[in-house]
Amino acid sequence: MGINISRAHNLMQSALDYRAARQDMIAGNIANADTPFYRPRDIRFEDVLAQKSATIFADKSQTLEMTRTDGAHLSGEDTQSSTKASTFFRDGHMARNDGNSVDLDVETTEMAKNSTMFNAITAALKKDSAIFKSVIDASGKTS
Repeated sequence: MGINISRAHNLMQSALDYRAARQDMIAGNIANADTPFYRPRDIRFEDVLAQKSATIFADKSQTLEMTRTDGAHLSGEDTQSSTKASTFFRDGHMARNDGNSVDLDVETTEMAKNSTMFNAITAALKKDSAIFKSVIDASGKTS
C-alpha cells in the first residue's frame, strides 16, 4: 500500500486508466474503418467515476444507516450498481454499402476530445503531487 496523496488522487488515476482504454478503443475503430460490417465501439465510464467520487467525498455524518431487525432482512446496500465501465456500439451513422459505420470525422474528433481530457487529468495529477511534495519539502526545512 502506497502513500495516499489525496482523496482525489486514486479517482484521477482511475480516470486516466479509463481514458487510455477509450483511446485504444477509438484507435481500433479507426484501424477498422475499411473492415466490412464493422461497428464502432466506445466505452462509458463517467457514471462509474461519479459513483466513485460520491463514495470518496461522501459526508459519512450525513448518512442514515438502515436498521435491520432480523438477520434475514436485506442489508440495504446497492448491489445493482456497476463498478465497471461499459462498452457499447456507437451507432447512428449511415453504414456504407459494405455495412461499416465508422465515421472518421467522428472518430478523430472523439480522439482529440479524449486526448485533451487525458492531458488535463495528467496536469491535475502533477499539480496534486507538486502540492504534496512542497508540503514535504517545507516540513523538512523546519527541523
